[in-house]
Amino acid sequence: MTEAPHPYDPNHPHDPVRDPWRAAMRRALAEADHAAATGDVPVGAVVLGPDGAPLSTGHNEREATGDPTAHAEVLALRRAAAALGEWRLSGCTLVVTLEPCTMCAGALVQARVGRVVYGARDEKAGAAGSLWDLVRDRRLNHRPEVIPGVLEADCAALLTAFFRDR
Repeated sequence: MTEAPHPYDPNHPHDPVRDPWRAAMRRALAEADHAAATGDVPVGAVVLGPDGAPLSTGHNEREATGDPTAHAEVLALRRAAAALGEWRLSGCTLVVTLEPCTMCAGALVQARVGRVVYGARDEKAGAAGSLWDLVRDRRLNHRPEVIPGVLEADCAALLTAFFRDR
């Protein structure tokens, strides 16, 4: 899971906070491609277990299923809970290509996810630091760690291309 660049690569400086999550974000980007194929906004997510092994994946399926709650994060969380046999995802990490919205941020807080890692910021609907910061609201009983900006340019480019071509 630690796919760090060469320490002397001037095009990609070493980032000890974000580099460990690059491989999982690449997997989330591959999931996002599945969403675009069905006309959904290309967002993909991966849930990693406490040991770092992938538990589940998801991509947006709102258009494909007609379900307004079929966001990548919600689907990945549901599948991870099914894989573990319980709703508490303590110690798990949600890796997603776009900053979670309020619905998804609420779901990951309720699931007790330990960490959320995201790629592109969502200035219009982000709830993990951009527009709102629901996941770190001190009034809540659970506040996961947030690591933003992992492969941010790649995640943003996928979304920009999708909306440009519409």
